[in-house]
Amino acid sequence: MSVAFTFPGQGSQVVGMGKDLAEAFPEARAVFEEVDEALGEKLSAVMFEGPAETLTLTANAQPALMAVSIAVLRVMEARGFQLKDKVSYVAGHSLGEYSALCAAGTFSLADTARLLRIRGNAMQAAVPVGAGAMAAILGLEHADVAAVCAEAAASGAVQIANDNGGGQLVISGEKAAVEKAAALASEKGAKRAIMLPVSAPFHSTLMGPAAEAMREAIAAVEMKAPIVPLIANVRAAPVSDPSEIASLLVEQVTGQVRWRETVEWFGNNGVSVLYEIGAGKVLTGLVRRIDKNLTGTAVNAPADIEAALTALLA
Repeated sequence: MSVAFTFPGQGSQVVGMGKDLAEAFPEARAVFEEVDEALGEKLSAVMFEGPAETLTLTANAQPALMAVSIAVLRVMEARGFQLKDKVSYVAGHSLGEYSALCAAGTFSLADTARLLRIRGNAMQAAVPVGAGAMAAILGLEHADVAAVCAEAAASGAVQIANDNGGGQLVISGEKAAVEKAAALASEKGAKRAIMLPVSAPFHSTLMGPAAEAMREAIAAVEMKAPIVPLIANVRAAPVSDPSEIASLLVEQVTGQVRWRETVEWFGNNGVSVLYEIGAGKVLTGLVRRIDKNLTGTAVNAPADIEAALTALLA
């Protein structure tokens, strides 16, 4: 049975994240310093001290979450862990896909930070504030939510953005259409349909300008084949070819994050343990809902790293 590393997405950020790592480990400090240098600003100060509203800005949250993930990994590597020897696959939720690719050597740390700053800014700029929306639909099957979106499409663009598993789907698109779809979902028996406090309609066709910005940005950086395969968000299947990865990252901006299917793929292909590398425990919680035969473990604090290394290097 094999191991996969997963990397969290937006929403896992919290003021103070990474500070304990920076204080305990010089390898972690070096990661935060390199990200600060790549961006030309002290993002680490916002991460460690806030304010929360500044950290939550998409252009900050995305590189910040990646930095914590890679800091954890670098600390593990300094203690004898090697990804290619112990891990069969990597995957990340939305922006976490970039963290996964940085971990697997496809992008350098500095390039990953700059790509995520571009991605965050481009996603924010793609749609005027208030024009788009997202909603969480709880307790309906994927096919039912897809049908609701199709019915609501008369009011504008709306689609499934994230299939997170455990009966949790997120829809995204034009505000009126998302509100209509949420109302229809409630009528069709959803346990809850909740409008989300987000700044833009991520993973929808409205993100087209951001997808084009990422196509240009990714084309301008060096890419290497990952040392272990990536399970891509929009495909829920392994990929290792750099040019294919580049096109899937562009597609991901407007496409669906197929996280439920990703975790199911792991379970069907010999993976038994998923380590969530970085801030929070969101993905670890989802593992339990999707496949009870899989073990999920969050690794973000110094004690988590020690425990993970004990298990992985045994």
